[in-house]
Amino acid sequence: MEKIGFIGMGNMGRAILSGVLKEFSKEDIIFSAKSPETKHRIYEQTGIEYADSNAECANKSKYLILAVKPQCYEEVLKEIRYMVTPAHIIISLAPGKTIEQLKLNLGKDKRIVRAMPNTPAMIGEGMTGVSAVREELSDIEKKVLLQIFGSCGRVEFIEENLMDAVVCASGSSPAFVYLFIEALADGALRCGMPRKQAYIFAAQAVKGAASMVLESGEHPGVLKDKVCSPAGTTIEGIAVLEEFGMRNAVLKASEAVYKKCTKM
Repeated sequence: MEKIGFIGMGNMGRAILSGVLKEFSKEDIIFSAKSPETKHRIYEQTGIEYADSNAECANKSKYLILAVKPQCYEEVLKEIRYMVTPAHIIISLAPGKTIEQLKLNLGKDKRIVRAMPNTPAMIGEGMTGVSAVREELSDIEKKVLLQIFGSCGRVEFIEENLMDAVVCASGSSPAFVYLFIEALADGALRCGMPRKQAYIFAAQAVKGAASMVLESGEHPGVLKDKVCSPAGTTIEGIAVLEEFGMRNAVLKASEAVYKKCTKM
C-alpha cells in the first residue's frame, strides 16, 4: 500500500486520521504539522511516523491530503511544488479553490482531488463530497479515495461545479443544526426541563429525524406531515416556524455561504 500523507493536523486533519486508522495500517500513513509539539503528541497517541517538513511528507506519500486552512495554502503549495509528481494524488480540503487553480500552482500534469468533509467526521458520522477529473484516476485509486473518506462517514463523488453547494448542504450546515438544537433545548428549558436533559432530548430528536430521511427514502415534507395531526400540537409549532421565516432564513444562510465560497 502506497502511503497516505497528511499536511496539517488541525481538527479536520485529526478527524480524517481517526477514520483512516480504522481502515489502514499506521505504517501506511505519514503526516507533517507546523509545531513540534503537535508532531510529538500525534506520534505518542497513534504511533504514526511524522515528517520533518511538508516537502518530506509529500515525497514519502502518494495520496497527499492538504488539511490546512485556506489562507495557508499558498505557503504549503510552494513547499511541495517540486516534490509532487503526476503519480501523486493531491487532495485539497479548501473551499473555493478549484482544481484548475491548484493545477496552475502545482503544474497542469498534476492530479488534484477536491474533498469537502464536515466536522461530524470526528465521530465517524461525516458527509464528504469528492470531486476529481475521473479519467485521471484508476479504479483502484478511486476505491482508495472512497475508502479514505468513507472511513469518516458517508462519501459521494460529485461534479466540481457543485462543490460550493456541498459546503452549503453539509460543510457549514452542522453549525446551523447546532443552533437549532440549542434553540430547541432553550424552548424545553422554558417549559421546565433541566438543561442537560433538554440537550439530550433535542439532539436525539434531530439525530432520529435525520436517520428517518436517510433510511426511509421518503421526502422530508412527507415525514413532516406524518408527525402533524389535524388540529394537533405539532402543526401549531410548524405554523409559527413558517410565520417567522425559518425556511427562508435557512435558504438565505445557505446563499450567504455559497457567495462566500465563490469569492475565496
